[in-house]
Amino acid sequence: MTPSAADVARTEPLAAFLARTRARVDEALERYLPRPPACPPLMSEAMRYSVFAGGKRFRPILTLAAADAVAQGADAAALPAACAIELIHTYSLIHDDLPAMDNDTLRRGRPTLHVVYGDGIAILAGDGLHAEAFALLAREPNDAALAARKLRVLQVIGDAAGSMGMVGGQAIDLQAAGQAPGSRVHLDADGLRGMHARKTGALIRASAVSGAVMAGAGEDAVRAVDRYAADLGLAFQIVDDMLDVEGEAGQLGKTVGKDAAAAKPTYPALFGLDRSRTLAADCIARANAALEDARLAEGWLGAIADWILHRKS
Repeated sequence: MTPSAADVARTEPLAAFLARTRARVDEALERYLPRPPACPPLMSEAMRYSVFAGGKRFRPILTLAAADAVAQGADAAALPAACAIELIHTYSLIHDDLPAMDNDTLRRGRPTLHVVYGDGIAILAGDGLHAEAFALLAREPNDAALAARKLRVLQVIGDAAGSMGMVGGQAIDLQAAGQAPGSRVHLDADGLRGMHARKTGALIRASAVSGAVMAGAGEDAVRAVDRYAADLGLAFQIVDDMLDVEGEAGQLGKTVGKDAAAAKPTYPALFGLDRSRTLAADCIARANAALEDARLAEGWLGAIADWILHRKS
């Protein structure tokens, strides 16, 4: 039996937990993704090119850590949701990299999907991953007793991925970059925070909340996890903006400096690096306080928050 996070939190280094959980998620993704003859070989190949290109698996790790935080050993029920969220995240990266969006040629240290397979197959691979995510959420776990939890998670993730969340945030990003019809939108601090709350934060919040819900958390615990994840998501994006300025492509696995080149609104552009670093630290402090208030500080959620603040990739 896989040890719970609480059982190993005092003895296992965070890096070992992250590696172990990434491997668990990768194994499950390999099982869940369709293969020929269920789907055309080219679609299977293209989807796997992006899904297994590497990456931190931050969102599914967060799902499993949140599940274990509210109910030790309950993270198995959250594994399908964790994988579905990673499929949605990967689809979003494929579409973000397209010439019509960010026009990026490097992702996770490899040429982006459209560079290798062309725009059409990249769009279809993203569409396929998006659809597979919701099919997986509906199908697994195959346990009638969990039907109500699964239905709630379907709504949570659907809202986070759609026009009220990630897709809506990307639309604002295109407007702010002058890539959408109409006049260019200029974002102030509140507008920037709102854009990131949708574009990046919504799926991060859904990741943590889905884990808590699938583990059977009570409403107070779900709300606490949501508060934690809202600040965690903002900190993640602030750090991401900073890494685009001061990171190295070899570590990040993607092109650096593209936000500034596109004149995109970012935290460093609006506040400078030092103030951005302080804002990110403030977010993590609030996230950890939410865990403390709900008595959810044991396990990995707090360590994950600190990891996000200090990450270099």
